[in-house]
Amino acid sequence: MSGAWPKAWKTSTGGLSERADTVLIADRVSKSYATPRGDLRILTDVSLSLERGAAIAIMGPSGSGKSTLLYILGALDTPSSGSVSLDGADPFGLDEAAQAAFRNRHIGFVFQDHSLLPQCSVLENVLSPTLVAPAAERAGREDEARARALLEQVGLCDRLEHRPAELSGGEKQRAALARALIRNPVLLLCDEPTGNLDRGSADTVADLLLELHAARQTILIVVTHSAALAGKFPVRYEMTGGTLVRQEA
Repeated sequence: MSGAWPKAWKTSTGGLSERADTVLIADRVSKSYATPRGDLRILTDVSLSLERGAAIAIMGPSGSGKSTLLYILGALDTPSSGSVSLDGADPFGLDEAAQAAFRNRHIGFVFQDHSLLPQCSVLENVLSPTLVAPAAERAGREDEARARALLEQVGLCDRLEHRPAELSGGEKQRAALARALIRNPVLLLCDEPTGNLDRGSADTVADLLLELHAARQTILIVVTHSAALAGKFPVRYEMTGGTLVRQEA
C-alpha cells in the first residue's frame, strides 16, 4: 500500500492508533476454526478504521474470508483474536441479549438472500427491527412514518401491503435495504446485495444503496463478487490470504 490515506478511511495490517473522529475500528482481527487436520485460518491480523461517510467494497473469491470479516464487524460472529469497536463500544464485551440490542440499534444488514418474512407485508417487514427494539426506543407512529418514507425513497410506496412472494427480486432487495435503515444505523453491512439480481435491477439497488448511504452518512461496507458493483465505490479492497489489500484506482 502506498500514498496518503483519504480522510474518511485508513487500513493497515498492524495495530491502529485510534482517532477521535473514527467510528468503526477493527484491530488485528483473526479468525480460525478447529478441524481434524488442525486450525483452519480464515482471517489473519486484519485491521480497519472507518469514519462516518466512508464507503468501501471488498472483493475476493469464495472462501477468502470476506463474509467472515463482515459478520465479525457486525457482531454476528466472534473473532478468535483481536478487537472490534463501534462508537467506542465493544460488542463482544456484552452479554447475548445486550449484544442483540446493540446490533439492532447500531447496525443494518442486507444479505444476498433478502431474508424478508414471507408472512408479513412489505411495510411490516421494514418495521420488524423496531418491534424487537427495547420498549423505550419504540416510537410507534413515528417508526411507521419513517418506514413509509423509506419505502417511498426506494420506490415501493405502492407495494406496502404486498407480501414478498408478490415482489420481483429487485423489489425484495429494495425492501431489505429500507428495513436495514429503519433504525438509522451508523454501520450498514451488505453481503452480495446484488448477487441474485439481473444487471438492470442490480444497478438500481446499487445506486439506491449509495444514495441512501450518502444521505445518512453511514459507514457502508459491501462484500461482492461483482466488479460492476465494486466499481461504484470510491475505495476497494481485495481479500486475499486472509488479509485486506487495497486496490489502486
